[in-house]
Amino acid sequence: MRLGAGAAVAASIVVPVMRRKLRAKPAVSIAAAIAGPPALAVLRPRTRKRDVALYALQMWGFMTVHEIPYDDPEALRKRLRIHYPIKIDRWLGRGELPNSRLQRALAHPENPTALDRALSVVHWAWFLVPHLALLYILLRDESRFPRAARQMSATYDLGCFLYFAVPTAPPWWAAENGYTEEEVRRLMLDVAKDVWGPAFPFLYDSFGGNPWAAFPSLHFGSSLMAALLLAETDKVAGLAGFAYTFTLGFALVYLGEHYVTDLAAGAALVAAVRRGERLGEPTVLAVNRVLQRLERIANG
Repeated sequence: MRLGAGAAVAASIVVPVMRRKLRAKPAVSIAAAIAGPPALAVLRPRTRKRDVALYALQMWGFMTVHEIPYDDPEALRKRLRIHYPIKIDRWLGRGELPNSRLQRALAHPENPTALDRALSVVHWAWFLVPHLALLYILLRDESRFPRAARQMSATYDLGCFLYFAVPTAPPWWAAENGYTEEEVRRLMLDVAKDVWGPAFPFLYDSFGGNPWAAFPSLHFGSSLMAALLLAETDKVAGLAGFAYTFTLGFALVYLGEHYVTDLAAGAALVAAVRRGERLGEPTVLAVNRVLQRLERIANG
């Protein structure tokens, strides 16, 4: 059992990221990623380090799996949704996309501004903020960490499912390809080229693996979830979390990264995870009991 669990953990790390070289089918890569966290729970007795490792392995799975639809861009392009968020956002913006309205009011027509730079940094910070929030919860009140990690993981996992089900183009892509009447620039790119210099192409390729993973906005959704979880642990930390979340929401629209529709969907996703917790709790407890029995067997 330990050998099998160890092999599953190793496969969850290697197979998704090496899927092209291994010529693994999408279903195989996804199954390998899903099997990793429960296999680790069987392999190692529960400790703080194991809980952190489970969450890290879960996030590794998300990072690699959400890129899989774009492994075949032509097939994904046939299912790509472009028009519905444009129609909704134009209605919300009273006839004009909020992205375009904000950029026309605040952006320079050619050069990055101080606002562009500040909001780009806010955007880049997202790669750490939700996870640093969980680290804070772990250090402040360890008893809250498992539930917080489950809710954050569920937010990412359900968002990933929607990326597969409803591939949606972001506003900058729609504008670049002539689908919008308004101009929407990807302002962050100009800032990134100045800040990161020669390293920018590598960073862009590493973190931009699926440009059509826009609905819902997990940037906004995961940050909102982090703020809610922080607020349950510490009011001051919660206020900081909400301040970051709504600043990020503004940045995502202004920089041309997301429609307001995407942000609303991210918030709805968080609400669904939070409200669905009670419905899913019996299943979670049942799975935990099975994993605990297997862990006792595997570790004598």
